[in-house]
Amino acid sequence: MTSIINTILQFVGALGFLLYGMKLMSDGIQKSAGEKLQRTLATLAGNRFVGLLTGLFITMIIQSSGATTVMVVTFVNAELLTLTQSVGVIFGANIGTTITAWIVSIFGFNFKISAFAIPIFGIAYFMAKVKKGRYANICESLMGFGLLFIGLDWLKDCFSFDASQLTWLSGVQELGIVSILIAFLIGTLITALLHSSSAFSAIVITMAYNGTISWEFAAALTLGSNIGSTIDAVLAAMGTSQDAKRSAFIHVLFNVVGTLLAIIFFEPFLKLVTFCTPGGATSNIAIRISMLHTIFKALSTLIMIPFVDQIVKLSQLAIKDKEISKNASYKLEFHETTGKESLTSFVISAEKAISDMTDVVTNMFDRIQIGFSKRDKNFVEEHLPLLTSEEDYVDQMHEQITRYLVKCEHLPLAQKQLNNLTIMLQIVDDLENMSDNCYTTGMLIERSVTKKMKFQQDDMEQMIPYVELARQFLQFIHININKHLNEDKLAMARELEESIDLWRKNLKKIARKRLESGADVKAELLFIDLTRQIEKIGDNCFSISELLAQTE
Repeated sequence: MTSIINTILQFVGALGFLLYGMKLMSDGIQKSAGEKLQRTLATLAGNRFVGLLTGLFITMIIQSSGATTVMVVTFVNAELLTLTQSVGVIFGANIGTTITAWIVSIFGFNFKISAFAIPIFGIAYFMAKVKKGRYANICESLMGFGLLFIGLDWLKDCFSFDASQLTWLSGVQELGIVSILIAFLIGTLITALLHSSSAFSAIVITMAYNGTISWEFAAALTLGSNIGSTIDAVLAAMGTSQDAKRSAFIHVLFNVVGTLLAIIFFEPFLKLVTFCTPGGATSNIAIRISMLHTIFKALSTLIMIPFVDQIVKLSQLAIKDKEISKNASYKLEFHETTGKESLTSFVISAEKAISDMTDVVTNMFDRIQIGFSKRDKNFVEEHLPLLTSEEDYVDQMHEQITRYLVKCEHLPLAQKQLNNLTIMLQIVDDLENMSDNCYTTGMLIERSVTKKMKFQQDDMEQMIPYVELARQFLQFIHININKHLNEDKLAMARELEESIDLWRKNLKKIARKRLESGADVKAELLFIDLTRQIEKIGDNCFSISELLAQTE
């Protein structure tokens, strides 16, 4: 009993080192090159084949198909990728994840791992203390690399059992098709709990190499892990758009269909893997398992990639479009487990939310522009209720996005991303202020209609281009939101701001002259209030422009 408890504790400790090492390595790479990888993913996934290579390339770098798939779901939700483009990336990510199995099988058992893993960790640790910024992130990934192989070395020792201790496991493996199904279920469940098919593959390869499990049992465990690995995509799709949910559905479909086919044709499939492995049945079992993983993913991709359009249609049938409710409330949930594989997915989700908020504010301004050009009962009856509901919706967005960003600030993100989060909080405040100004402007227009106030024709003719100037500035913000503004674009923003200020001064002078000449006091004061509200919107736009210029 003492021996069993000691073995379990050793396994838990070794597994902890392995998982934490993989996380540290993946996080370090994403922090140092995350934005470049995102840009690559968003720009190169133009067709299914380029998308496949992109997903393959990125997953090989960050050592996590879960992280790539979470990125894909997030990008689809943010409309940076279309659903069709995401399919190829998902297929490529599934192939790319097999690289970990090859690293373990080739380097993990041919020499003493700790001979280089411990020095790598130590050197990287002290370099991280000296070097800051991007180099510290690279050192973090090297530390993770060292921990991963230390954990793997301990796992190898953990599974060095005496044959007499494994009689129960031998019994499980001799049940024919039942033992295959048991292994399949074990692989699915454990991988779902670990959130890493790569980590589970390392465990399976270690157990097989030490003779703990048979070739068939190891194959079934590996196949089951492919379904368990889809848990991250499912979690990432929670609370996202319908297309983002569909991309997660496609990821699950890819692994489920491929696995079921492999289970149905289990014996022929294993013969194919053995045939493709140098040395055949006498080859190193670790190499054979890695080959199985790669052939399974490659065959699944070859079978499914000609049917991308059909797979997309199937996902659309499975996940219907939502009916939009007029009284819908805004929710932006912070699922901590959703982005654990890809921290940058939190930032992208926040950027998407800010973009949506900008859309609503722009719509509100479009309504008040209609009110200026058609100041009548139709505006009051048709547009003012919508303006009221939109202002309430923006207030909800302000609250939800602010809460989300505050939680993001506690994530282990790169310093550049943390600085951008602070800027995003201020942008959200400016957008909310703009919505208040639009709503106030709408109420002022309503008052002028219900009180039957009459303005001078010249006044209103000069007001229209003034409002149009503010609309151009808001459109400038709408186009450039979440982007860095260079000096030229910031100069354009400053020019728009100065033009709005100058126009407002001229309109204010005109109104005062009319007051001095005996014009309707209430009408002229309301006219001045209207010009002030438009100027405030211009001020908010310029404030956002300055903030965007500070982003990195």
